[in-house]
Amino acid sequence: MTITTLDPQTALIIVDLQQGIVAAPKAHPLEPIVRNSAALADAFRSYGLPVVLVNVTGGAPGRTDQSSGSGRAFPADFAELLPELNPQPSDHLVTKKTWGAFTNTGLGALLEDLGVTQVVLTGVATSIGVESTARSAHEACLNVTLALDAMTDLNLTAHENSVTRIFPRLGETGTTQEILDVLEATRS
Repeated sequence: MTITTLDPQTALIIVDLQQGIVAAPKAHPLEPIVRNSAALADAFRSYGLPVVLVNVTGGAPGRTDQSSGSGRAFPADFAELLPELNPQPSDHLVTKKTWGAFTNTGLGALLEDLGVTQVVLTGVATSIGVESTARSAHEACLNVTLALDAMTDLNLTAHENSVTRIFPRLGETGTTQEILDVLEATRS
């Protein structure tokens, strides 16, 4: 479903747009993803709405068939957010060690304290961090909107699966411009 509205207290959550994650090959060019995420962050800030910047500093423990990053040493700048996001003192930084931004981070309590009833999500990777965070937001009874042109994945098939099969069941979707238009219309 295309975005219809944004609640009065909507937060933007930008997932894993950080040095160590964006260095890996992506299904889509990264520049528009970062530019669109930054445009949304600027707009949310201009309306006094919360901006949550999420980074990851490791993987959850446990055995998997693929390396999860648990126990692995990361470069010093791995968790540094991209400067194009223009982090501000009013932004909220959430550091995670699992795929989703809600698990053991206090994000749910933060959003509740801020009175947030809806989230807009962007970031990397669509089928991992973004989808996990969207699922948790949905399960927390938040309205979810996904900025489809402000996210990408390591794998095009995984990205398309999330966008076409999973996201329509978790919330509304739209382009960055559609979300900005609705944001402006609901704030006028």
